[in-house]
Amino acid sequence: MQADIRLLTPEDLSLLREFWIQHWGADFMIVHGDTIRYDEVEGFVFGEWKGLLTFQVRGEGCEVTSLDSLEEGKGIGTALMNEVIREAKKHGCRRLFLSTTNDNLNALRFYQKFGFELCALRRGAIAETRKLKPSIPLIGMNGIPLRDELELEMNLP
Repeated sequence: MQADIRLLTPEDLSLLREFWIQHWGADFMIVHGDTIRYDEVEGFVFGEWKGLLTFQVRGEGCEVTSLDSLEEGKGIGTALMNEVIREAKKHGCRRLFLSTTNDNLNALRFYQKFGFELCALRRGAIAETRKLKPSIPLIGMNGIPLRDELELEMNLP
């Protein structure tokens, strides 16, 4: 499956921008109060954009900024996570981390099964994020009020 994964290239920026707009509602993310733009990340594409993982390396940490698998249950997310772990280790990172929202039960299950541990709760963070990105709904996935940001991390050997 690794053969189906490639690094994002500068030529992919317009496709990445469109992908984020279609799947995330804007060409930027707001995570832990920071705005992350599509042209500020590195990433991996699976196949013909059936999966996408973006990340930023900062010092000894690598933050996953987005993960999308358009075909659930086929190992795309797992393959992309394994690839970013290899990349983070290559950069000398000691920590891989990411944030998700309190309503995203599938993501919480996936990340914890993958070996991530909860490390931070930013209570009420989504209300602040909505000020910058008003398209974020009040009710999220699974009918759960969308309120909090959860951070998960994995220590890298």
